[in-house]
Amino acid sequence: MSTTQSERLRELLEPLVASQGLDLEEIAVDAVGRKRVLRVVVDSDTGADLDRIAEVSRVLSAKLDESDAMGDAEYTLEVGTPGAERSLTEHRHYVRATDRLVRFQLHEGGELVARVLAVDEDGLDLEVPGVKGRKATTRRLAFGDIDKARVQVEFNRKESADTADTADTADAKNTANTKNNNTTEDEEA
Repeated sequence: MSTTQSERLRELLEPLVASQGLDLEEIAVDAVGRKRVLRVVVDSDTGADLDRIAEVSRVLSAKLDESDAMGDAEYTLEVGTPGAERSLTEHRHYVRATDRLVRFQLHEGGELVARVLAVDEDGLDLEVPGVKGRKATTRRLAFGDIDKARVQVEFNRKESADTADTADTADAKNTANTKNNNTTEDEEA
């Protein structure tokens, strides 16, 4: 049974990401013209600021340089966070989305936009916004009823300083030209 490059990269990089206190959310290798781009998405319950992203990027770059996981051709390493409108696919994603507005696509074909109030092993407690002056209502939604879920960006919601989500603004990129130890770091905010 052969493993794909993404699976091999996950096996190589996941322990390093975990050692930095982060979760490895996604790995993608894309061809951009004649070059390749390795995109690594990381996150944690407390978010990932630029310093954490830069540190994990340095650790991953060093490990990739000493391995043959990406082959001999040059590539660019980009490390970042899931972004503001992240898809929710794992239990930990729903926990991290507590107090956020989420758009749910339901298996029964409907759609629901609601705020996540609480998460347990079986599902979610939600607050469904009121329409046309009506009060908000609460609803229980089982994980089995959810087809897709995506966090929604709210521009006009007032949040206190301790509940503001600053992790969504953190996105760092580290460019690594591998083999021959030609590593350049280019961090962008």
